[in-house]
Amino acid sequence: MQNQKPLLPDAARRTAAWCGVVLLVTGVAAVAIWLCIIFKTAITPVLLALLGTALLGPVHRWLTARGLKRSLAAGLTCVLLVAVVGGAGYIVVTALVDTGDQIVRSLKDTAQWVVDHFGIGRSTNVDDLASNVQKLVEKFGASAAGGLLSGLSLIGSLIATSVLALLLTFFFLRDSDRAAQLAHSVAPRGTGELVEAMGRRAFEAVQGFMRGTTFIALIDAVCITVGLLILRVPGAVGLGALVFVGAYIPYLGAFISGAVAVLVALADRGFVIALWALGVVLAVQVLEGHVLQPMIQSRTVQMHPAMIMIAITAGASVAGLLGMLLAVPVCAAAFGILGELRKERPGSPSGGEPAGGAPDSL
Repeated sequence: MQNQKPLLPDAARRTAAWCGVVLLVTGVAAVAIWLCIIFKTAITPVLLALLGTALLGPVHRWLTARGLKRSLAAGLTCVLLVAVVGGAGYIVVTALVDTGDQIVRSLKDTAQWVVDHFGIGRSTNVDDLASNVQKLVEKFGASAAGGLLSGLSLIGSLIATSVLALLLTFFFLRDSDRAAQLAHSVAPRGTGELVEAMGRRAFEAVQGFMRGTTFIALIDAVCITVGLLILRVPGAVGLGALVFVGAYIPYLGAFISGAVAVLVALADRGFVIALWALGVVLAVQVLEGHVLQPMIQSRTVQMHPAMIMIAITAGASVAGLLGMLLAVPVCAAAFGILGELRKERPGSPSGGEPAGGAPDSL
C-alpha cells in the first residue's frame, strides 16, 4: 500500500511548529508580565531584595567565615546596607540641595541661550515659558489636594516597599544555604539538578550585574566629578551624584546625566568649557565602554547593547522608572537561564550539571 503524501512539505511543517512554540512562549511571557503587574506590590520588594542579596552576598559569607551565626551575619549585613544606602542618599540629597539652585539656574540660562541663538520665537523667553507652565498648573489647581494625597500615598508605599525589601534581604541572606534544597523540593521529579543549575546561573548573572554596575558607577562618578571640579563647573558634586545614580540605568542614564553636565557648563562657563566638559564625559564613557565593561561584566552579563535598550524601553512601559532599573537584571537572569538550557544534551537523566563558578548563595 502506497504511503499517503503529506499535506504540507517538511519546511512548512517545521515553520508551523516553530510558530506554535513562539506563540506559546509569548503567551506565557505575557501572562507572567500581567501577573507581575497585578501583584507588583509583592513582586517589587522580592526583586529588590534579590538585587540586594546579590550585592551583599560576599559580605555575608565573609562574616559567616569568621565564625558568626548566619542570623547575626545577615543582621549585620542589613545594618551595613542601611548605613551605606542612607549615607549615600544623604550625600546625594545634600549635594543636590546645595547645588540645585545653581544647576536649575544654569539650565534656565542654557534654555534662554538656545532660544536667543536659534531664533525659536523672537518674543519668547524662558520666563514666558515658566509663566505659561504656572498658568497651566493653576488651571488644574482644583486637583491639588488629590495630588497631595497621592504624593503622601506614594511616599508611604515607597517606605513600606523599602522596609519589606530589607526584611526579605535579611531572610534571603540567612537562608541562602537552603536554596538548593528548595529547588529540589519544588522541581518536578528528575529535574532538580536542572532547576538548581538554572537558579545558580540566573543569580550569578544578577550578581555580576550588580557588582559590576556599582563599581563602574563609582568610577564614572569620581572621574566626571573630578573633571567638572577642574573645569570649575557649578554643582560638580551634585552632577557627579547624578552620574552615579544614573549609571544603574545603562546607556540612557549616562546619556542624560552627561547631557545635564554639559548644559550646565555651557550656561555658566561658556562654549569652550562646555566642549571640555563634553570631552570629559565622552572620555569617561569610552573608558567605560572599552575597558571597564569588558573587564568587569563581560564574563557574567553578555547582552548586546540593542537588547539592553529594548529591555529598558520595555521596563519603562511596564513599570516606569522602577521597570527601567529592574529591566536589565531581569534580562540578565533570563539570558543566564537560557545559557544553562543550551548546555543540556538529549538523554541527560538528571537535567544537567550546575554551572561552574556559581555563587554560594541562593
